[in-house]
Amino acid sequence: MMQTGLDQLAELRRTGTPRGITSVCSAHPVVLRAALRLGRETGATVLIEATCNQVNHQGGYTGMQPADFAALVGVIAEEEGCPAKQIVLGGDHLGPNPWRDQSADAAMAEAEKMVEAYVAAGFRKIHLDASMGCAGEPVALGDEAAAKRAVRLAAIAERTAAEQGGEMPRYIIGTEVPPPGGADHALDEITPTAPEAARMTIAVHRQHFADAGLSEVMARVIGIVVQPGVEFGNHNVIAYDRSKVQALTRVLDDEPRFVFEAHSTDYQGTGPLSELVEDGFSILKVGPELTFVLREALYALDLIASDLVPDYGDRSLMKAMEEIMLAAPGNWNRHYTGDAATQAALRHYSLSDRIRYCWASEAAETAVARLSEHLEGRTVPLPLMWQHLPAAAPYADKPLDVQALLIWRVSESLRSYHAACRV
Repeated sequence: MMQTGLDQLAELRRTGTPRGITSVCSAHPVVLRAALRLGRETGATVLIEATCNQVNHQGGYTGMQPADFAALVGVIAEEEGCPAKQIVLGGDHLGPNPWRDQSADAAMAEAEKMVEAYVAAGFRKIHLDASMGCAGEPVALGDEAAAKRAVRLAAIAERTAAEQGGEMPRYIIGTEVPPPGGADHALDEITPTAPEAARMTIAVHRQHFADAGLSEVMARVIGIVVQPGVEFGNHNVIAYDRSKVQALTRVLDDEPRFVFEAHSTDYQGTGPLSELVEDGFSILKVGPELTFVLREALYALDLIASDLVPDYGDRSLMKAMEEIMLAAPGNWNRHYTGDAATQAALRHYSLSDRIRYCWASEAAETAVARLSEHLEGRTVPLPLMWQHLPAAAPYADKPLDVQALLIWRVSESLRSYHAACRV
């Protein structure tokens, strides 16, 4: 199967054969393994991205620097037999966001170090996002200030890539309209980006790249982040409505070298995702959905073990995760409102899936390992599998391979993206 690359997306759209690429935004090893295994099976480009808060030169919330993340992907890719030529590593929202409580000078100095670390580690898809205000500045900056800072970061990326050799970076400009990780409240409607706003973002960046003597770098800007009117919150999902973005998609007719990058496309399903690709939203970013379905499968196995294994206990994994989240509320308590019962449900079942921040903790890994030890190789009767995870019926009535089931569940979500991207 022919592999679609980042540089082909705009041309494929222009010629009436639009294709897309799925951007997998997760650091969870099971999610990475599922993406790389599916890449080996399909021959498609495997685009894996890390965010500025998740992975940076100071470690981020995963504790990984860019070189560590790249090494993790490399090890799993080798184990899965996914060729390196199929893999693209991306850095998302690379800018001063993790240090925005500092002065602009201090925050941008850290952002420069971060971009250098990303590019030095082999990341070649770089989202330049300096749109957030720092200490003493407005929450969101205008196009002029954001573009000027983005160009400053691009210069660092260019210098580092030239020193490293190999492919030069491809860039994405523009800022994500949806809040990272989803909204906190029930949503009714999301307004798509105004066409004039998208045109202004492109024009201002083009001017600042030219002013900095980096016009040739602008030629490697392949996409712009816009809001297509899709989003998910803790409780619900706003599906894509292509009738509301007809004017926005015409921007690509005037700027034929670009495609759109769509964030927060989680939970859309194959139909809306296919329409997004057809309309020029060629890069589809997904993250929380993948760890949500992973958690879904783990909790189903937790219930199966509770019913099947006498010495396992009653929902041991869920109880362990509840303790972990209550002991470290910083990742969820600002986002989950309501009474105690509502917050308890959101901790485990919110579509924003802020429980994903906890899986790398030692206590969570111990609880998952204990679950696996109790079920690995054990035969799960079909009626019990139907009760707790019906779609996993093929894994019933034979020795259970826990990791294979988890990878299968994540892959089912990824396959909807691959189908939409036509790979």
